[in-house]
Amino acid sequence: MDKDFKYKYDDLFNPTLTALKNLGGSGAVSEIEEQVIGILKLTEDAINEIHRESTTKLTYRLAWARNYLKRYELIENSSRGVWALTENGQKTEKVDQEKVKKAVVKKDKEQRINESKPKKGEPNLEDKTEEIEEFGWQDKLIETMKKIEPDQFERLCQRLLRELGFVNVEVTGRTNDGGIDGKGIIKLGGVLSYHVVFQAKRYQGSVSSSTIRDFRGAMSGRADKGLVLTTGSFTREAKKEATRDGATPIDLIDGNEFAERLKELNLGVTVEMVEEVKIKSDWFKNL
Repeated sequence: MDKDFKYKYDDLFNPTLTALKNLGGSGAVSEIEEQVIGILKLTEDAINEIHRESTTKLTYRLAWARNYLKRYELIENSSRGVWALTENGQKTEKVDQEKVKKAVVKKDKEQRINESKPKKGEPNLEDKTEEIEEFGWQDKLIETMKKIEPDQFERLCQRLLRELGFVNVEVTGRTNDGGIDGKGIIKLGGVLSYHVVFQAKRYQGSVSSSTIRDFRGAMSGRADKGLVLTTGSFTREAKKEATRDGATPIDLIDGNEFAERLKELNLGVTVEMVEEVKIKSDWFKNL
């Protein structure tokens, strides 16, 4: 077992396929990651090693393993973030890493020739032999959040929760309330109400299991659920502690999910669609 995470993205092709087969042919990103951890027998240090900002090396490289396998037409994903084996993927037990990389690079090159020029923001697979950027805009957004004042970050969390359907959201962090920075109420189906307390951590690095335990202690008897939001990430042990049997459940939102939520809700983020105009020369010839 390696202490550090030494697997390249292409080393994860086959573990990803095996993980999906173990999961019955489909799975969420978190489920696939957990399976790969078991397949490779990774240590906690290797699992939690940070690539950059709030993304671990494991998460980062698994994302690109999925990207390649998708372009190789062995897996596909839905708009809800569920990944599944294609018909070819179900029939494939193992792939040749170099063969997959060469095929995807060739496909990318042919696509670029057909389109005459690359689309803005599209990665050039041919120029990358190790890793490829995926989390660029998330990193920039997370860095922006880390530069704002602590009380501004708390208000950002407050706004996010309101946009997600929480009501009576209050920021209480300035009262040194045992690690609780705020509280609110979420109503499910317009019927069931749950009192939720949250902790906002404008943080670089990984939130540990001890932080989750301390937060649970502070919220004991005061809420139905807890929520921790961070610009960083959570260690695997922290994730286990958050969902420990018999304990008050705590939901976790890491930096990348935080960024995705802001993007979905257009909070401090705009998505611009680039209009591409193509001239149909043959149409004019047939006048």
